Amino acid sequence: MGNQVDSEKKAFIFLFVLSCIAFLAFLWIIWWIPHSGLISLNRYIPWIFGIFAGLCILYCIIGMTVLLLTFTKKKLFSNKKIRGLIVKFIFPMLVGIARIFGMDVDKIRRSFVAINNELVMAEAKKVKPERLLVLLPHCLQYHECGVRIIWDIKRCKRCGRCKIKSLLELAEKYNVPISVATGGTLARKVVKEVRPDAIVAVACERDLTSGIQDVYPIPVYGVVNKRPNGPCFDTDVDLENVKKGIEFFLGYEEGSEENMSEHIKQAHL
Repeated sequence: MGNQVDSEKKAFIFLFVLSCIAFLAFLWIIWWIPHSGLISLNRYIPWIFGIFAGLCILYCIIGMTVLLLTFTKKKLFSNKKIRGLIVKFIFPMLVGIARIFGMDVDKIRRSFVAINNELVMAEAKKVKPERLLVLLPHCLQYHECGVRIIWDIKRCKRCGRCKIKSLLELAEKYNVPISVATGGTLARKVVKEVRPDAIVAVACERDLTSGIQDVYPIPVYGVVNKRPNGPCFDTDVDLENVKKGIEFFLGYEEGSEENMSEHIKQAHL
């Protein structure tokens, strides 16, 4: 899985670097060509434009540096603000560029989720179990199941025909809230009502990225679901990845069963 995540991050970084180079070249051209004309209008206009171009260059340098540093997996300075820069500005810009050039937008979204997860983990934000929300899409439920689990996932009969049973057991093991939503609107409503300090969210690329943007600055560890039967129908999810997100936010050391057991005991006290 590590190689796949690194590959997804590289795609995001590569597109961003190319976008920055193209943008800076464009700025230089539109400054150089009318430079004489600008001076004739007002001698300060070239300076004003130069300052603007300098800020754009600084933006590109900071963005590229931060994205490259995600590969070091080290805590970054002012990480929440940097994550906000990527969530609110860089990602929407890259999606627009991808659409213009007919690129696979979902690939860019997966890359963004991978980058976002690295930045969230770099923040090293730890929360109490009751302040962590596990948010799932309704399409994980078996399509012929007649039990309505939206709003109350505990109504699940645990027949084992879908991953809802395993996810519910995982949430109970760590004593964290878990909820199912039918779409972005309901998901945002759940977040507003629960008011979590952190979220582990499972969804398709589109819903996951829009959700990460909507709830910022709440840190979200995103898990892209699997769709062996097509979109929004009997989808699947990597349980180990969901577990990884839960354990990170609760402060467990990776692979430490003793530490995990102690946290669970404390959570149930």
